[in-house]
Amino acid sequence: MTGRSRPASPAAPPRLTGADFDALYRRLLARSGWASGGRGALEALTPARVAAAAQEVRTGRTVTLAAPVETRPGPDNPTPAKHRMSGRPGEDVPDGLHFARDSFAMNVHGDADSHLDALCHVIYDGTLHGGVPASRVTAGGATALSLDAVRDGIVGRGVLLDVPRLRGVPWLEPGDHVTADDLSAAETAQGVRVREGDLLLVRVGHRRRRIALGAWETASRRAGLHPTALEFLADRRVAVLGGDGNNDTAPSSTDGVDFPVHVLAIHAMGLHLLDYLEFEDLAGACEAEGRWSFLCVIAPLRLPDATGSPVNPIAVL
Repeated sequence: MTGRSRPASPAAPPRLTGADFDALYRRLLARSGWASGGRGALEALTPARVAAAAQEVRTGRTVTLAAPVETRPGPDNPTPAKHRMSGRPGEDVPDGLHFARDSFAMNVHGDADSHLDALCHVIYDGTLHGGVPASRVTAGGATALSLDAVRDGIVGRGVLLDVPRLRGVPWLEPGDHVTADDLSAAETAQGVRVREGDLLLVRVGHRRRRIALGAWETASRRAGLHPTALEFLADRRVAVLGGDGNNDTAPSSTDGVDFPVHVLAIHAMGLHLLDYLEFEDLAGACEAEGRWSFLCVIAPLRLPDATGSPVNPIAVL
């Protein structure tokens, strides 16, 4: 990736005190104003906007935005997905009909596999998004704001903002922050503008760094958005936020809150989050075609009471 207008190491944005974060939370909560139907910011993704997003398809090229599911443990994935062959023919296959079979189990909210967070995923000060009591998440599953809200999928105009490209580096280093100014500058550099109802995807280069240098313990060190960058999302009234990392920076920039972006995005703004996506192929395709918007199709599993799902979003250019 080539740089456009920013230095590789901009000054770090300030830390937020508890009072700073509370004021930011209240501002974003007041500006969201979505209906109480359980879909949060997806209310911005109207049928008209879905139909308009189909006009983004020009070449018909499809690109996955998911990383391969990993089944081997690593420093960022101590409890990987389990894939087991439950039936196979063996070396000597007898005549007649036979089936190969397998089973799969996964920790949905890990730090390696691509997944979607439902609105019931974040509990903050005893409530879920919209003031729903946290008790609605039970031992048997979530009875409110669950994955069932997206059972028909999420389809809309996707926009990729590539911050390492903007800064002229292959990736952002762990602990680095994406600011609202970064997002605005990336729009200008890429000739695209984020609009209401868009599915905003922000590349920090997490996957590229992981491939080049190997996995690391991302729970304590990762690049992501600074909490104040969520004001950009509120200004544009986006429907979904996705990242190739966790979306949150580690260490946290907020006193007393380890995942401030998750709290602000899901709890205050009603945004479904996509964590640990794969943007390298998409960034290359967008660069080659000279455009950074596309039709995006997200189809979670039908897990009605779940807090999230593994996911394989598809960009259609």
